Amino acid sequence: MSDIFTLTSDDGDGPSPEEAPRKKRRLSRGAKVLIVIASIVVGIVLIAVVGAGVYASRLANTFDDNATKIEQAFPEESTRPAPVETGAMNILLMGSDSRADETTIDDASASDQRTDSMMLVHVDADRENVYVMSIMRDLYVPIPGNGDNKINAAFAYGGSPLTVQTVEQLLGVRIDHVAIIDFEGFKGMTTALGGVDVESAQAFSAGPYSYVEGVNRLEGDAALRFVRERYAFADADFTRVKNQQAFVKGLANTILSRATLTDPGKVSAFVTAMSPYLTVDKGFDVGTIGNLAFSLRNMDSSTMHFFTIPTAGTGNVGGQSIVNVDQAGLDAVKQGLATDTLDSVVPDAP
Repeated sequence: MSDIFTLTSDDGDGPSPEEAPRKKRRLSRGAKVLIVIASIVVGIVLIAVVGAGVYASRLANTFDDNATKIEQAFPEESTRPAPVETGAMNILLMGSDSRADETTIDDASASDQRTDSMMLVHVDADRENVYVMSIMRDLYVPIPGNGDNKINAAFAYGGSPLTVQTVEQLLGVRIDHVAIIDFEGFKGMTTALGGVDVESAQAFSAGPYSYVEGVNRLEGDAALRFVRERYAFADADFTRVKNQQAFVKGLANTILSRATLTDPGKVSAFVTAMSPYLTVDKGFDVGTIGNLAFSLRNMDSSTMHFFTIPTAGTGNVGGQSIVNVDQAGLDAVKQGLATDTLDSVVPDAP
């Protein structure tokens, strides 16, 4: 069984909660962020404080009451891979982009929405390691019923169902849940935690913010700029992907630290800040998250391994820059996913 998570963001300030009702929240513009793995960590936090009894129950109710349910998230069953038998789990994180299109998040029809970023998270069967694979937004792949195109076009052609179908057919793995977190939720989440320590491989500037080589304490707009920036780098999206991975690692370190887990106020602020901006499929409730969280209760950053889907350089199709698939490398990843042996594919895995 596996899960899919989607994140939206905005190039500007984004709508306020009052301007974007939960049941019909519009996709915002320029999504570049993939920090929705935090929705998994919410479950870990809930389990960590379960001894508090009423307090933990109140947090669970906050999550279930505030998270919006999405009705249609998946393609027709006949088009999908069979559930995996290894006991492993595969989670897809997606960043969506609406270009002047007012289509709501749960609309599966064609629109001008695109997914600018993706990560596949593979949780191995023994729940000892988590593998996070970035998928380049310009990866040139078959989109069922629409020929070959950049993978981020799948959402424009057919919303979440077609995106799920495209990724499932590309990687040969099944996706079972959908969750969406938007820009305002991201900013509130990092602020509620008092910032996140993120290590940058190089110094750079983005808008009004400057980042040093090494550890940066990030929150709110500064954190958002860090994971969205690509124009400051010669290789553009490739470095941005690495920065997104670094942020996810820093986020996990922060949330799983004793300073966070032993601070009821910080835990409550985190859950309260994030949950109103989360949209999930009907089956993804606190019970489901709690079961996943309990199985990952020993997770820390040392058990998280980051890599990028194998690519074979860039090219040009119809005047558009694309990223080519390294088919031999992709076949190795597909085999690792199917047999729960990604440790043989990922360089830093144990």
